[in-house]
Amino acid sequence: MKHVLFVEPDDIVASVYGDALKQRGYGVAYAKSAQQAVAEADKQLPDVVVLELQIARHNGVEFLYEFKSYTEWQNVPIVILTSLPARELAKYSALTEKLQVVATLRKSETTAALLVREVDSVVQAEQP
Repeated sequence: MKHVLFVEPDDIVASVYGDALKQRGYGVAYAKSAQQAVAEADKQLPDVVVLELQIARHNGVEFLYEFKSYTEWQNVPIVILTSLPARELAKYSALTEKLQVVATLRKSETTAALLVREVDSVVQAEQP
């Protein structure tokens, strides 16, 4: 079973998207903060991280730098799923390749089915 670490502060959003991933057969671990995300990744190495950039205490970019500083997590692909306006999101575009962000999705434009397809695509691309 492939595992997704879903970093999202909103319980309802996490539930809607997470349930869709579970129905597709993924194991899903949830975290509301960067600290919880690191703890969850320690428990189970994720195959993909789905990340909201607007999280408590540390923002998502700070979390990514910390997450990618660990050798065992450096190759884990990241899918950003955020409610940031496009103008704000553009500020982070230079980081995508450096931090292995494979997709950036806006919640207002992304159905649960679309997120599942994106995660499927990332997982398939990672298989040898």
